[in-house]
Formats: sequence, structure tokens, C-alpha cells
Amino acid sequence: MKPAISVLATLGLLGVTPASAEVVAASPMGLTSHNAVRLKATPEQAWAVLVKPKLYWSAEHSWSGDAANLTLDPHAGGCFCEALPRDAGSVEHMRVIFVRPDQELRMAGALGPFQSEALTGTLTVTLKPIPGGTEMDWTYKLGGYTQLDLVQFAPIADGVVGEQLNRLAAVVGKLD
Repeated sequence: MKPAISVLATLGLLGVTPASAEVVAASPMGLTSHNAVRLKATPEQAWAVLVKPKLYWSAEHSWSGDAANLTLDPHAGGCFCEALPRDAGSVEHMRVIFVRPDQELRMAGALGPFQSEALTGTLTVTLKPIPGGTEMDWTYKLGGYTQLDLVQFAPIADGVVGEQLNRLAAVVGKLD
């Protein structure tokens, strides 16, 4: 994974912004990020892509450098995991803790550079049918003990999570 400053610079150059992105809260103890997009897809179609992260997750935000190594088992206890073929390793990005297919997915885990800290993260993804498609919301909450400045990292985390949602939207199509 790239160092956080490189990630921030990359996001700025790409201009990655979902339809709605916001750092809801940030303190030395934690952060909350919210991203939302309106999709040209039914909740069932959007769900089918959501549970296949290899279709949309950025290789830049993987340990192996190849999104094809990402899998997500959408059942309680399932893993959002990544194979590390070069050294026969693997990584658990998040663990599935709540599933209502086509409606809601919740996973627990500290993503990327937060993984080596004493932090706990929760990503809640909701899908709501709207005229002409689906509204998809991603809320990521992270907190706990760390030596990192979470206030400084909040916009970085928001940008990375938002980038993945925006990439998913590119696969299924955005509503205006």
C-alpha cells in the first residue's frame, strides 16, 4: 500500500469525488466518513457488483497491487479478503457482520494503514430504491487508540472510501 501522503496526492490529482462525500466527524479518537451516490441500477444489480470488489476496487488500495485478488463472502462471518500470491499470503480487510441482500451490508475492520493500529472500523453500506435506480450510501466509522493523527487522516480515509464507491458507480452507471 502507498504511504498516506501519496494516497492523498493521488486522490487530488484524480479528482475522485462521489455525488456526495463528507467527513462527518474527526477527532484524535476517531472519524466518520459518509459517501453517497445515485446509481442507474436496481438494488439487486448494484448488490451484485458490490459483493464482487475485484470489479471496482482500486488496485492502488490493495496489498497485492491487483484487484483480481479481492473477494467478499456476503454472509455473517464472511471475509472481505485478498490473496497475496507472490508470497502465498493473505489479508483480511474486513469481516462481514450484518447482511440483508440488496439492502444493507456491514463489515468490521480497519482498512489499509489503520490495520496495524489499535483501531476498530465499521463500514455500513445501504441500498435504497429510488426512481430510476438506487441510492447507495457508504458510512465508515473508525476509532480507538493510535499514534496517527486521525484528524489529518480523516479526509484521506474519506477520499479512499469515496473512490471505491465512485469506481463501483462507474461500473453500474450514475444517475444525473
